[in-house]
Amino acid sequence: MSDQGPATAHLPGPGRRLPVTTYRLQLGPDLTFADVERHLPYLETLGVTDLYLSPVLQAAPGSTHGYDVVDHTRVSEVLGGRPALESLAAAAHARGMGVVVDVVPNHMAVPAPAWHNRALWSVLKDGPGSPYSGWFDVDLDDAGEGLLMPVLGSRIGDVLASGELTLTTAVVPGEEDAGEQPVLRYYEHAFPVRAGTEQLPLADLVERQHYRLAYWRVADEELNYRRFFDVGSLAAIRVEDPEVFDATHALLLDLFHAGHVDAFRIDHPDGLADPRGYLRRLHEATGGAWIAAEKILESEEELPDDWPVAGTTGYDAAWRLHALHVDPAGAVPLAGLMQDLTGDPADLARVVEAAKRQIVSTSLYAEIHRLTTLLAEICRADIRLRDHTFRSLQDCVVELVVAFPRYRAYVVPGEDPPPSAERLLRETADVARGHLEPDRHDTLAVVVDLLLGREAGSAGRTEETRRAELMVRFQQVCGAVTAKGVEDTAFYRWTHLVSLCEVGGDPTRFGVDPDELHAWAAHTQAQWPATMVAGSTHDTKRSADVRSRIGVLAAYAEEWVETVHRLRAATADLRPADLDGRTENLLWQILAGTWTGAGPIAADRLTGYLVKAAREQKSWTTWTATDEAREAAMTAYATALLTHPEVSEIFARWVARTADAVRRTVLGTTLLHLTVPGVADVYQGTEVTTTSLVDPDNRRPVDLGGLAATLVELDAGRAPAGLDEEKLRLTAAALRLRRTHPDSFVGPDAGYQPLPTTTGHAVALARSDRTGPRVVAVATRLADRTPADATVVLPDGSWRDALTGAVHDGGSTRLEELLGPSPVALLELTTAQRRIGRGTRSARSGAEEAR
Repeated sequence: MSDQGPATAHLPGPGRRLPVTTYRLQLGPDLTFADVERHLPYLETLGVTDLYLSPVLQAAPGSTHGYDVVDHTRVSEVLGGRPALESLAAAAHARGMGVVVDVVPNHMAVPAPAWHNRALWSVLKDGPGSPYSGWFDVDLDDAGEGLLMPVLGSRIGDVLASGELTLTTAVVPGEEDAGEQPVLRYYEHAFPVRAGTEQLPLADLVERQHYRLAYWRVADEELNYRRFFDVGSLAAIRVEDPEVFDATHALLLDLFHAGHVDAFRIDHPDGLADPRGYLRRLHEATGGAWIAAEKILESEEELPDDWPVAGTTGYDAAWRLHALHVDPAGAVPLAGLMQDLTGDPADLARVVEAAKRQIVSTSLYAEIHRLTTLLAEICRADIRLRDHTFRSLQDCVVELVVAFPRYRAYVVPGEDPPPSAERLLRETADVARGHLEPDRHDTLAVVVDLLLGREAGSAGRTEETRRAELMVRFQQVCGAVTAKGVEDTAFYRWTHLVSLCEVGGDPTRFGVDPDELHAWAAHTQAQWPATMVAGSTHDTKRSADVRSRIGVLAAYAEEWVETVHRLRAATADLRPADLDGRTENLLWQILAGTWTGAGPIAADRLTGYLVKAAREQKSWTTWTATDEAREAAMTAYATALLTHPEVSEIFARWVARTADAVRRTVLGTTLLHLTVPGVADVYQGTEVTTTSLVDPDNRRPVDLGGLAATLVELDAGRAPAGLDEEKLRLTAAALRLRRTHPDSFVGPDAGYQPLPTTTGHAVALARSDRTGPRVVAVATRLADRTPADATVVLPDGSWRDALTGAVHDGGSTRLEELLGPSPVALLELTTAQRRIGRGTRSARSGAEEAR
């Protein structure tokens, strides 16, 4: 990669496919490979160039998402198995469409019964003697207690006394030749029995296994295997081991080299011991396939340039495109409303700190304890470090993890830390130092040096295995604490404007202006021209359209504050006295985001979301300590709101009042999503407006057949009936232009030029190939403020509107004339009466004239 420029270094290798537009399909029992194959004509007509499939390997029984893989050697039987996948791929390729597959390298499922995961079953059965003993991120030895299995509903003594745990026999799938074999049963769980212990009394038998059965609450304090964040049913694997990589990727690579799969999306690389090493190995194994990494970037964080990937999965684009349509003037009124309802000061940093402290003392305490134990072992082994106590080391670890401002720093054992990583860790230490007693400062300095691989203590000990393990594990824990503390706790507590609290988002940025968006887009085009651009995903807390409707609150902030007061007054007799303020403010905004001209969403969807959100807030109810009475009162109140006459009237007026702003925001966000630099990804069903909330709500089946029928009618000339169909028409037009002019959107020749406008309430851009501009996108932003005489400078040539058919000449053009009644315009060049490159220079000179 060193011989390539920054843009070409992150493009696929020779002969490898470069997607133009992906369509994300959430596979499952309701959407199999055969189902997708039947819908290929619609997806082709829509303009999609590549299918983006959720994980295709064998998942745990009943899986609804596929990220709980149990067998890397089989394609999911529920989805149709390998023959159906190959059939789908062949049909897609016949239409010129590619296939992108989601890969889960970080973890496997701990299913019930455990035998569904053959590798795990083998480790539980044979311990260190298992051929899979090196797969899972845990130390196994005959002297230890083995892998902790915290699945019991009560303490082990009570379970043994109650007779709930029994010794029986079963024919284990995959081991049928062995016939009936002894297993331990606990309700739906089954565990193997270590050879030679079958005849022992039950309590002795349980104690002699290569695993430890335990009460589920033990996990947070004593779990001895690395998890996916705090999910005990997803056990991390050591994919950094070449043998584990080869075994877990053999089928995927076979599918790739056989021509059935063209590219990959990588789930959560930050959880790996060595993300860069993993991605390099995959890059080499595929000959430079297009690979998108699900890397969550904090606000101004850069993707490591030495990762051989096309870019991220697009959250960095999604939050900026939404924030572009958020009016900064609404920040103060909405902050006042939040304080009135919640008592929270307008200080997100304090909310984040409190949330992370809660996480490290509860669900991720085991990870903190494991890190501290490793540090203590390092210090005890070195006479110069022995006086750093376990307690002081743990205090330093906690403060560093709480203060760490992103998922991880990329420090690799045996390498000098990158200057940016060292600066990040030392700045984090400066923050941590302010929370520690002076007596701990020397310990903190030692910990930081160890985390950076510097010499600490006795000379010549930097290459020790435990020190390298510490460097890796600290970074893995930082990612888990950030994910659970920030995105899955603080972002549910912070209710200033909840549409900003999204995966990879930056709620402190209340609005982004066009110049900032253009600067980000230009940088992306120069450095990561084939990155993915997302709008809605299977992980977003709210669909892009729900975010748009909520974002509009900022443009009508004073009216929204008054509306909430009216809603509260109208329902005061129904509102529970102990309704949590954060939950209530969230509730009103979610209703604003999901209440459309057709009315509110179904009660079960709303209440399901609220229960999940409240438990994620972890303020008054949690997943492990539910307050069932308060939850019931909350859901009863929310349900009553949906049919309350005055509430319905108030929201009907609100929907009518904001309809134009919502239309402008939805269509503007959609157009820019499909025209800024990168591979545009459309999540299933979002080609029309959606009211989807966090999973599992956003994984509901999509009526692709109905969408296909509607698109046929629109293509036949029927005018769109409402915003749903306007969005579908716009999406199809943009995707078709991307397919017609792929070199203008992705690849080494793609160009991006901001077009000058005389108002900040419009964003205009041109996408070009080596001959000059080919496509222009113009989107208005913010509510009711575009000046009547505002203009945009179009590049030279004749430009046809892909939505209306109207033709416009290049040069200064009034927005009112260009847009007509629409808030957006999508233009395609029809004549090119200029030499190569002139359009770009013309646009630049126009920008200079405007300034």
